[in-house]
Amino acid sequence: MHLDRLITILEIIAVAGRPVSATEIQKATGLPKPTCYRLVQTLQDQGLVEAPSGDGRVVIGERLIRIALLGKSDVDVRRAAAPILKAAAVRFNETVFLARFRNSLVEIIHVETPDDPARAYVHPGLGVRPMHACSCSKAIAAFAEPEFQDSIIKGSLKAYTEHTKITEADLRADFLRIVERGFADCDQEIDLGIASVAAPVSIGNIGAIFSVGAVGPIRRFGPENRVRIGRDLVDLASRVSGTIQLCNVAEV
Repeated sequence: MHLDRLITILEIIAVAGRPVSATEIQKATGLPKPTCYRLVQTLQDQGLVEAPSGDGRVVIGERLIRIALLGKSDVDVRRAAAPILKAAAVRFNETVFLARFRNSLVEIIHVETPDDPARAYVHPGLGVRPMHACSCSKAIAAFAEPEFQDSIIKGSLKAYTEHTKITEADLRADFLRIVERGFADCDQEIDLGIASVAAPVSIGNIGAIFSVGAVGPIRRFGPENRVRIGRDLVDLASRVSGTIQLCNVAEV
């Protein structure tokens, strides 16, 4: 019974889609006021709901969003993000992709390509990417805990091309540069003639769980264009984050 009441309160808050007061929750549930207030406080104590404005009104908390996100399949995430990624691929006229961080690895889980039939484009493939050499991986690693960065730097770093950064000094400098700019780039570090740019997708206070990027031939992805696309990707990442979080809350 206690669990049923907690779930009912969570459903009311999730469906509302806005901060909800304890009084509104009490009226919707019909619970006695002391009981309702106690249950809401229990949910707050566990981080399942939060009162961001400090006025007592609550929304779904970061912990619950994290639980929902960790259980969300790639299919669900792709379905939520695909329209935004496709629009970006058409606008950039370049391939756009979404990567996911889990089990200490980053893997590309979805790719959208331009609609222009006369356009030659690069497909990055799907699956795990090296943490030290791919823009989608570095965009996440740069914002991770120092201990995780240390594990990358102290690991076995393969030089895929002469442009691959494999020294501690180069990688640490690259991570700092990524944090300063808000996006990462890969200048022929995995394949000669291919460059990419990616921005981290942060989910609330959870951190960078995804990244969104664009890839193309180096003749179109020179330094200036990478900066331009990188800045656009920062905004795109924010929109993807919002879409994923809304999808999570709706399904909680």
